[in-house]
Amino acid sequence: MHLQQLSYFVAVAEARHFTRAAEAVHVSQPSLSQQIRALENELGAELFSRARGNIALTDAGEALLPLARRILADADTARHEVQELVQLRRGRVRLGATPSLCTGLLPDVLRAFHDLHPGVRLLLEEGGSHDLVRQLARGALDLALVVLPLPAASPALTTVELLHEDLVVVSSAAEAAPGRGGRVRITDLQGAPLVMFRHGYDLRELTLAACRAEGFEPSFTVEGGEMDAVLGFVRAGLGIAVVPSMVANRAGHDLRTTPLARPGLRRTIALAHRSDVAPPRAARELRRVLLSSIAGRAGSPVPSGG
Repeated sequence: MHLQQLSYFVAVAEARHFTRAAEAVHVSQPSLSQQIRALENELGAELFSRARGNIALTDAGEALLPLARRILADADTARHEVQELVQLRRGRVRLGATPSLCTGLLPDVLRAFHDLHPGVRLLLEEGGSHDLVRQLARGALDLALVVLPLPAASPALTTVELLHEDLVVVSSAAEAAPGRGGRVRITDLQGAPLVMFRHGYDLRELTLAACRAEGFEPSFTVEGGEMDAVLGFVRAGLGIAVVPSMVANRAGHDLRTTPLARPGLRRTIALAHRSDVAPPRAARELRRVLLSSIAGRAGSPVPSGG
């Protein structure tokens, strides 16, 4: 008895018609009839009554139908479970993240995941939250780490808040940041030489909004860089920059970090995926590793239920 034969049997039982059943399982009608006959021969009983072109289940067919459905369901479950396990050996995860999260959060997370599942390929897409949301929506990513609030609401996405992170001011080791008492107020940035990220960077928009809320436009000595470039320009003494605390903590001793005065600036990091498609097993495992790595990092984990 083969699973294919049981599949053909169930198709005929549901369609009550050999030709329509053959179309449903994408096989020729003679092939389907041949397999049904072989199944009947093996079981030693007719499964269908074919009187005058009317197809009906015999008593043997009625007895077999629920068992066949259960066997096929169990086989499908087994296939799914094995595929899920295989995904953790040879699968892939397509992850999107903003550049600052690639620098500050992901190195340790991806190392932990790779140690657990060395056969899974990690495909990383760097971009701003707006671009990552578009990539998710068109199915090019499995997961994305984004900064909330998103540029535009997307009902097709599910977002889970992971972390609240403070922003800090970095300056070269030889220069102190503006401000008093070891902290920088937003108003202290007025007239200060700022190294600014390129357009489309979440950090750029957050910094500009904070300055404008205090009634001034910041001054840029250099603008348009990615995270590594901005940190390099600050090291060279070209100005100061507002960056996430996780990035500052990994930046090295050649940069000076100064916190912002209360209320300061914070950003909310979230994990996003499509609402209509469940992430594959490998992506769900990466999510688990990410969540377990959040505790103890710079920033505040989002409270459970918050």
